[in-house]
Amino acid sequence: MEFNLEVGLTAEAQELVSQENTAKKYGSGSIEVYATPAMVGLMENASLKAVDPKLPEGYSTVGIHLDVSHLAATPIGMNVIAKATLEAIDNKKLTFKVEAFDDQEKIGEGTHTRYIIQIDKFLQRAKNKKANA
Repeated sequence: MEFNLEVGLTAEAQELVSQENTAKKYGSGSIEVYATPAMVGLMENASLKAVDPKLPEGYSTVGIHLDVSHLAATPIGMNVIAKATLEAIDNKKLTFKVEAFDDQEKIGEGTHTRYIIQIDKFLQRAKNKKANA
């Protein structure tokens, strides 16, 4: 199946740093600053927003690889914006440049790879896995 995607597609996702998305809350650290897993999730969200709305009904993307650096701490009360740009398309494999910024500086950067899946087949494989466990 052909997908109507083009290199250069972009999207953003944003959230406010709160007690709920700190390293302490995630268990990824002991300090109340924006958690790396929260930043990664926001980057993934920006990536899927860039492409998922352009896919045919019944298709979506799933994350399959991340290579991300968390460059600076962000305290509670600041906003974080993640930006994703589709940089490469290899059949169903999509590679994004991802960046995150707080109100003052770049806090993260890297690459993220997503794969286009047919939702019903994907869920059936997951269901079969559980049934065979």
